[in-house]
Amino acid sequence: MLNPVVVVTGASRGIGLAVTRSLLKEHSARVVTLSRTRTPELSQLVQEHQQALLSIECDVTDESALQSAIARGNDYFGQMDGLILNAGTLDPLGRIDNPDSSLDSWKRHFDVNLFSLVPAIRASLPALRESKGKVIFISSGAAVGDIPGWAPYNAGKAAMNSLSRTLAKEEPLIVSLALAPGKVDTDMQANLRSAGAQHMTTTDYKIFIDAFNDGTLVNPYDVGYVIAGLSLGAPPSLSGQFVRWDNEECREFWRK
Repeated sequence: MLNPVVVVTGASRGIGLAVTRSLLKEHSARVVTLSRTRTPELSQLVQEHQQALLSIECDVTDESALQSAIARGNDYFGQMDGLILNAGTLDPLGRIDNPDSSLDSWKRHFDVNLFSLVPAIRASLPALRESKGKVIFISSGAAVGDIPGWAPYNAGKAAMNSLSRTLAKEEPLIVSLALAPGKVDTDMQANLRSAGAQHMTTTDYKIFIDAFNDGTLVNPYDVGYVIAGLSLGAPPSLSGQFVRWDNEECREFWRK
């Protein structure tokens, strides 16, 4: 049996890079990465895993390019067993009434965090139906939260979770799961610490500062290991669910 194939969006850094590394090094998977650019870290993985990693530069907001990239990956490896929808942005930060937060900036946010999911799923469904594969939506606690200053992100992740639930009902042969990775030590957290103070309440902002200072941010390679495992082995009982990576439902996928 050939090793499984997983497509990862937003794979050049942060959680996406950690997932890609875990799939290759710890789960013996083959991987198709989609990212706007190829970072030195991703390029190193390409050099180390030339037969198992296909890296495609692709802007997920370009519908045609995104669908073509997924088709190219499917043609290259001949199968798809998992799709990890990780590409995302936090911008724009700001209250709903912020005059500096234009409607166009909200639309760009939703193009990345929500609307890009649709062509990615559509392009992947034929192969995923055949493999009875998995779709892992990288969501957030913001999907059920209400942090002031995060309105686009809160709304976009809530919509993502709804899309995951609907996909689970429409495609019973495919496991569709939304996962919250927690506060992960990535560039997004660094950007939040540098720019969040002017947009968030003092109490909310302090939570993120304290998590960094106390060393309690999640290691991306720990959560990446869980996401990688779920993309290959998430059980049907989790389909349509929204879970945290460190909840009991994911225990069997934790690094031993």
